[in-house]
Amino acid sequence: MSGIVRNLVVALKGYAMGAANVIPGVSGGTIALLTGIFNELIEALDALMSFSSWKLLFQGKLKDFWKAIHGTFLLWLAIGVAVSVFSLAKLMEYVFTHHPVQTWAFFFGLIVVSAFFLLTDIKDWKGGDVLWLLAGIALGAMICVLSPSETTSDLWFIALCGAIAICTMILPGISGSFILVLLGKYEYIMKAVSDLDWPVLVVFALGCIVGIVAFSKFLHWLMSRYGRQTLIVLIGFTIGALVKVWPWADKAACDAANVLNGDPAGTLHLPGAIIWALAGAVSVLVLELVSRRSKS
Repeated sequence: MSGIVRNLVVALKGYAMGAANVIPGVSGGTIALLTGIFNELIEALDALMSFSSWKLLFQGKLKDFWKAIHGTFLLWLAIGVAVSVFSLAKLMEYVFTHHPVQTWAFFFGLIVVSAFFLLTDIKDWKGGDVLWLLAGIALGAMICVLSPSETTSDLWFIALCGAIAICTMILPGISGSFILVLLGKYEYIMKAVSDLDWPVLVVFALGCIVGIVAFSKFLHWLMSRYGRQTLIVLIGFTIGALVKVWPWADKAACDAANVLNGDPAGTLHLPGAIIWALAGAVSVLVLELVSRRSKS
């Protein structure tokens, strides 16, 4: 495979990761795992945070530095992710304004089936694993119940959202955008991307950088030492947090969409929700079948 083709393939995988991270419930880390770039991504991030790598840069060994941090790989991956996020932001803003029930129903079905497959991938369950799962479910539900529906839009909180979300975006099993939903800032960030609100985007990006710097080494250590327990807790967390994705949770948004669509009574809600929840479930089933076929 030529260098140009290889880079384009990495960019396409980055596009898929970006699309996954835009959708609450799908993990960009899972896409990286399925497309065979997860290990290189973790190694690249680990190298990027390594003093020995930056020492090469300070010594003027630019080529060695670029190679050490997997620079070409990260560059093309970032291009793919960026194109994906910016191209899908307008779509997300539209569907949340005009079809919130159907949109959340799609995510609800997607998350339920994703969690099911992630649980079936874990073999040889033990009593301790069940306890980790229950702890994750309880934590996810508790955070949803206790977290306010509206959170501050101050820049310090936007930076904090970026720092937390970026860490989960690279982990298989949990969605960074879903964390933004829990923090009450998913639609806010999507609108900022759609409107090119640069002050918000720059602060969010800085938060992402701080998050990676602060947690990449820890995440690398955690996944290498306690990968099974971490994944089980994350799956449980996602299951428990489903209460936040319930299609009718935001009554004000539902009522506003009904008026926009000329259906003040919301008569199309239930059939639409069922259809889109099934669509979300089927999309995960297709992804799982493609993944298993590629492995066989």
